[in-house]
Amino acid sequence: MKIIFTTQLPHEGFQLLSNTPGVQLIMPEQERLDIPSFIQSAHTDAEILVATFDYTVSKELIDSMPNLQLITNFGVGYNNIDLDACRARGIRVTNTPQPVIEPTAELAFALMIDIARRVSEFDRKIRGIGPQTEPLRFGVMQNLSHSLYGKTLGIIGMGRIGLSLARRALASGMKVIYHNRKPYRTGEALQDAELQNGDKRLQDGQSPTVESTQYVDFQTLLQDSDFVSLNLPYTPESHHIIGKPELGMMKRSAYLINTARGAHIDEKALVEALQSGIIAGAAMDVYEHEPEINPELLTLNNVVLSPHTGTGTWEGRIAMCENVAENILAFIHNEIDKMNIVL
Repeated sequence: MKIIFTTQLPHEGFQLLSNTPGVQLIMPEQERLDIPSFIQSAHTDAEILVATFDYTVSKELIDSMPNLQLITNFGVGYNNIDLDACRARGIRVTNTPQPVIEPTAELAFALMIDIARRVSEFDRKIRGIGPQTEPLRFGVMQNLSHSLYGKTLGIIGMGRIGLSLARRALASGMKVIYHNRKPYRTGEALQDAELQNGDKRLQDGQSPTVESTQYVDFQTLLQDSDFVSLNLPYTPESHHIIGKPELGMMKRSAYLINTARGAHIDEKALVEALQSGIIAGAAMDVYEHEPEINPELLTLNNVVLSPHTGTGTWEGRIAMCENVAENILAFIHNEIDKMNIVL
């Protein structure tokens, strides 16, 4: 069975596959697969495609692979894949939800601390780089910032990553409210979200994290939160879920955190809100027109920017590779119940 990769990935994460008889792993010679060259190659007969979350799997690419049976996405999001083309061909699609949980929640929490305590801003000022609105001075009442302790975190999208972020916030003395399409029921089993994530306190189907949080409607979350974190998957319905009206509902002292998908936010409206003081600041790991970044964001001191690296740890990358390998092996052995199927 031939497996094509869209992007070079660590070989050590695919040892299970490498040791499987009859399996051929083909990674691109350069960092990323060049579609025109690939279409002219002898590898279009591959049965499996491993795609990274930042690589567009177009109908053109899918149509060029007549034997394609499985696309396994390296990442939890899969809006990079033309699902309609897959659906028309009956091609399975999987993702890697488990390994991304802790690294992404970790970065979201780091961005919260960074923007509130002005870590990156002060670093730039000390180095004398970036926008300088005033000279740096040392002093008791200089360089003040805001604490997370005692503040309210509002999580939009309380899934696996949201739960992991909530756990960190609660441990730091924050109040956590959340909004989903529907609230968790008291005592609802959350094994997939927490027990598999290493939370051994889960007993009798109850979640200690969820039981310590409060479900609120969307407008209440925006109005009451000191930090608003986006942790929901991207769908057409969630496009620009944060725009000018929503930003206007937030506290002027509030911070917006986005480690989910850039198109959740209307960046033009966000820039205007940051410039005019509608909200206090924003910290972002994803962008509306990624990899292009709105140049106006680069001029603002009340913004922290990260290059879509929520899952970007060595440990996380290896774990994601291993999860991809597990999905493929389950597919090969027809163990469908062991696959992370999204289509």
